[in-house]
Amino acid sequence: MLFGYFYLLQFISGVVKKSLKNKFFFSVFVYFFILIFLSLGTWQIIRLNWKLNLISEIEKNINSKPVSFSGKNLNNFKRVEFDANLKNSKLIFLYSLNEEGKPGFDIINTISIENNNFLLNRGWIPNNLKNSNFELLNTNFSGILKKKSNKNYFKPKNDIQNNYWFTLNEDDLFEYTGRKFSNFIIYETNNRSNFPNPKKIGANISNNHLKYSLTWFSLAISIFLIYLYFRKKNY
Repeated sequence: MLFGYFYLLQFISGVVKKSLKNKFFFSVFVYFFILIFLSLGTWQIIRLNWKLNLISEIEKNINSKPVSFSGKNLNNFKRVEFDANLKNSKLIFLYSLNEEGKPGFDIINTISIENNNFLLNRGWIPNNLKNSNFELLNTNFSGILKKKSNKNYFKPKNDIQNNYWFTLNEDDLFEYTGRKFSNFIIYETNNRSNFPNPKKIGANISNNHLKYSLTWFSLAISIFLIYLYFRKKNY
């Protein structure tokens, strides 16, 4: 980022020097770029305020009390609670790393809540527990709704036959279960035992808009100072 900043300044300085022969073109060129960079900086400030409001709303939803869930009224990061029977049939083992970077699997159960199909991510287990029994019957669950992430085309294909998954691909899910599922995944928050370990869900959203806005504004100021320098030197 810093390298690109200085490279752009060097490029603009070179263009400014060449344009000094035409004073009008020189001024138009400089003010055009200043206007562009000020606009980009202002846009980043607008994006910053939007992102801060989004993060605040997410944190408010995560910290709220869970509501009884009927499979409807889907909202991102909404806390819910429901009753379900979880069986080992059609259990999905999704390759995942824990917080320490250790490889293992996320345990994914398929559930139906009032005829609405969902995937329930119960948390992470190490590799050696892949063939364990994860059934839970007549149990109350609490969790957080989270919209499914966009497709990642760089991950390997799922090995459905050996129940070794890398993505929750819709076509593979239908082939494996014969059902279609909501775009929202439920992440269980209950801590029942050592494993599976529930995933930590938070407002981990990239927010670099302030840095970007300062970059654009500093570019505008730098160009203006370059303009004043060459104007004083050559006019």
